[in-house]
This record gives sequence, C-alpha cells and structure tokens, in this order.
Amino acid sequence: MVLPIVAYGDPVLRKVGKEITQEYPNLDELIVNMQETMKNAQGVGLAAPQIGRDIRLFLIDASPFAESDELDEEEKAFLKTFKKTFINAQIIEEEGEEWAFSEGCLSIPNINEDVYRNETITIEYQDENFNNKKETLSGLAARIFQHEYDHIEGILFTDKLSSLKKRLLKKKLENISKGKVDVDYRMRFPNLKK
Repeated sequence: MVLPIVAYGDPVLRKVGKEITQEYPNLDELIVNMQETMKNAQGVGLAAPQIGRDIRLFLIDASPFAESDELDEEEKAFLKTFKKTFINAQIIEEEGEEWAFSEGCLSIPNINEDVYRNETITIEYQDENFNNKKETLSGLAARIFQHEYDHIEGILFTDKLSSLKKRLLKKKLENISKGKVDVDYRMRFPNLKK
C-alpha cells in the first residue's frame, strides 16, 4: 500500500527514532508498504519518520543512480544492487574528504541543494531479519545512507545548509508545510487548515 509522505514542518521529522525489535507490530507489512511508497515517489531512500513513524528504520534502493554517466563502472554496478533495509542503524566511523552533492528529499519536494558529507562511513545495523551487519560504504552509497540516517536522528538536509541558503529557502519551506507544492505522490501536510 502506498503511504502518504510526511511534509516538511511535521514534528515527527524532528524526532530521534526509537530502536525497534522483531516484535514491532506488522514490521514486514510496513517494510513492503515503505518499498511501494518509495518506488511510487521515485525515491532512492525512505525513512520511517517520512511516513509518520518515529522509529529507527529506513530503506535504500540506489538503482536509479546506476544510470548516471558521472560514475565509474564499478560504482554503477554496486549502486544497481544497493537495495537494503536498515534497522537500528548507527554510523560508527566517518572518514575521507567531505564532498558536495546536490541532494533532495521526498519530504521537501522541489528543493535541491549542495550538501557536504564524508566520503566513507562504517556502519552497523540489523537487516529485515534482525541479523547484525557491519559494512563500510563510500561515494554515493555512503551519501544516500547518511541522508536517510539523518532522518532517524531528526535531521533534515536543509539543516546542513548555510544560514544564507536557509533564509533564501524559508518561504519555499513554509509553502511546503502548508501544502502549497506540486508533487505527483501522496503527501501529508502538517499546516493545512482543517
């Protein structure tokens, strides 16, 4: 089932997600619904806060980036198969040069800005079967992970922009929270007058 995506301004996007266990109600169904929602919105990642749940869960499907001409063949091949569920994720190490890349977010539609992030990260998480995993990611995979990880920490990509950029975007962000935005996927807006 395709779920509505929570828009900028909703308090759930600012909550630090709670860890979950295998007993979390209807988790398998939630993951399937999140996959459908992400695909419907043409996203490469979706975190539980974006569908109104303040839990430490997010999904990534980086395959759309595998078509980019700016990547080498090795990174394209990796991104084509980088489709995972991350539960209770933690970043345990960040290294390498910070680099800029234009990021967007399904909860903040029609806004893309350069965000600086570390090149390489080491992470720990549980997969959908609650198996413990430890991996090192770099490049675009690391960036996508960091973006989604920020969501479960209550952080949005716009928080990482300069104060000038934030001031320039203020009106657009207010409009998004009021539902004054054109998107081709379902959204839930926090500031719509009932």
